[in-house]
Amino acid sequence: MKPVYFQIPKTSGETIRVQYEEQPHFYDHLHFHPEVQIMFICEGSGTRFIGDSIGSFSSGEILLLGPNLPHVFRNDKRYYDEDPGLKARNISLFFQMESFGDSFLSLPEVFPVHKLLLASKRGLRIKGETKKQVTALVQEMLHLEGFERFIQLFTILHLLSLSKELEPLSSVGFDGPQNDTDSKKINDVFRYIMSNFSEEVKLQEAANIANMSINAFCRYFKQHTSKTFSSFLNEIRIGHACRLLIEDKWNIRETAFECGFDNISYFNRQFKEITSYTPSEYVKLHREKYSSPLPLA
Repeated sequence: MKPVYFQIPKTSGETIRVQYEEQPHFYDHLHFHPEVQIMFICEGSGTRFIGDSIGSFSSGEILLLGPNLPHVFRNDKRYYDEDPGLKARNISLFFQMESFGDSFLSLPEVFPVHKLLLASKRGLRIKGETKKQVTALVQEMLHLEGFERFIQLFTILHLLSLSKELEPLSSVGFDGPQNDTDSKKINDVFRYIMSNFSEEVKLQEAANIANMSINAFCRYFKQHTSKTFSSFLNEIRIGHACRLLIEDKWNIRETAFECGFDNISYFNRQFKEITSYTPSEYVKLHREKYSSPLPLA
């Protein structure tokens, strides 16, 4: 998708920005920025778009997002209800690779960190024991300043550079856009899908929002998302279905209808194709092994 260029506010003399946010829902426009971002989600759930990947997010997730990587974290619909009593909280660290200089990043002792930052251009999800360690270090950053903050950042990056618990998100060939020419158009389509996926989503309506014919819109959408409109919509719906099943408020048939599917067989096929599990397998595995929703495959 074509995102909005986003400028991270910082004060003069500040190489590393530490930002704590608490709001009704996360900033919900697809955007990118030249800074590398380490994002810890303290509280909140929904759907994340990073490059050309789609997945669910929940409290406790931590990610490393490289420079100019389009992304957005869209909270579940209940976060947009009037006074829902929910909060979206996160801690983010922002810094630019250029701040450290090519010579420094090429040093033998630092080169693994340089490789990590290059890999971050795909977006990396941090898992396992590494996730626990990095979470504690990121939270401590709120109370550090100056050189101590600098040392802590490189402690985090060093830890990540040695870890085998990093999951790449976006595809190898993804090349993020470098301008925001189409930002309003694609974000309007994005909001239409996210606001209506549990009901009937009409291709014609999406094309109208983009002010295009259906054929032109389908080409445009595939070019900007690396997905067809129908596959994109199905991934959104299945991601929401995963959370509903884990919450154990709905049975499989009710979940399918709640997520916009009017055919249970088609829902089951799409669920297996996208997650690699049947709905019942997904729930069983979660109950046996996980304390948070299984990610989309």
